[in-house]
Amino acid sequence: MAERKAFLLRISPELWEILEVWAADELRSVNGQIEFVLARAVRDAGRGKKRRPRGGTRDRNSPPRDQP
Repeated sequence: MAERKAFLLRISPELWEILEVWAADELRSVNGQIEFVLARAVRDAGRGKKRRPRGGTRDRNSPPRDQP
């Protein structure tokens, strides 16, 4: 498993309670829920690692393969 960075996060008690309920609804720890929400925000903002397009590495402009 990849090494993780530990850090202190100060949030309001109200936000903590919301995260606790949300995490419980999704069967995660609060820490896991925060990581999930942050990872989704990074992905939605287009800031994550670039992934290969699904379906292989062929160029979009290349002719289609023959179907058997």
